[in-house]
Amino acid sequence: MNASHVSFQDSLSELASVTVTYNPELDVLKRQLDAIPHECMKVIVDNGSINQNALREFLGNSKSIKLLLNSDNLGLAEAVNRGVEYAATKAGIEYVLLLDQDSEPAEGAVERLFISLINMQEKVGLCVLGPRMMDTETGLHHGFHVMTRWRWRRVYPSLVSSPIACANINGSGIMTSLDAWQLGGGMDSGLFIDHVDTDWSFRMLSKGIPLYGIANADFRHRMGVGSLKVWLFGWHLLSIRSPLRHYYLFRNTLRLMQRNYVPAVWKVWAGVKMLLTLSIVLLMGPERAKQFSAIIRGLRDV
Repeated sequence: MNASHVSFQDSLSELASVTVTYNPELDVLKRQLDAIPHECMKVIVDNGSINQNALREFLGNSKSIKLLLNSDNLGLAEAVNRGVEYAATKAGIEYVLLLDQDSEPAEGAVERLFISLINMQEKVGLCVLGPRMMDTETGLHHGFHVMTRWRWRRVYPSLVSSPIACANINGSGIMTSLDAWQLGGGMDSGLFIDHVDTDWSFRMLSKGIPLYGIANADFRHRMGVGSLKVWLFGWHLLSIRSPLRHYYLFRNTLRLMQRNYVPAVWKVWAGVKMLLTLSIVLLMGPERAKQFSAIIRGLRDV
């Protein structure tokens, strides 16, 4: 084993993963944990799951995994903040990887993301990286969001492409340094779940911390309770959400529209997407009456 390899393996001990769980599927969670290098510290923050006892038993007395238990569902943002705060208290931890419970890094993906972060920090200073996300049900990639002055779009780079400057980063798969996290601030607990990562990404950019997508780091991920392939001048992913998720999605979209650090082009794009989502939910979605009621409540609770 050469010296550079030893140095890199040692540096992985500076990385802590933070996974937020809520009624997790334990077999999926196991695959995620197995995909994270054993040198890394692993933190799980559970948001009052009904299977907390099973989760505790599943993890056993593992010394490499710290389980933080919330008695109630405090929301994704607050759970992430608590997990990062815990990791920051541990000696030697300099970086964090944020994960949802149903994200599964491909073999070597965490290591490739970490190497990219180290390299990008040498070039641009503090930054945030995210992996290429693939939908578990359809096999389609989510792509990376990029923005020009007048246009918001997704790009789908090849595995060998350079880091992609992004307008926001999917919350699951975020990797950054604690220095960047502390400069940018934690996630907005008031948003609870949807657009938590969108808001955080825009705040990071407003503080001069760039975001990059790394195409050669693949993570499998499930959005909502399922996904559909929709043809609209090319195949696109449509997430199937519960009425409660649509409540937060519509409420939080309007909240972000009122924030001055959120780009105007996103606000226009988000408004169009809300109308499309409402149309699709009412025409094709399950539980249409409940979905519509939840959306109306979300629009009222801004």
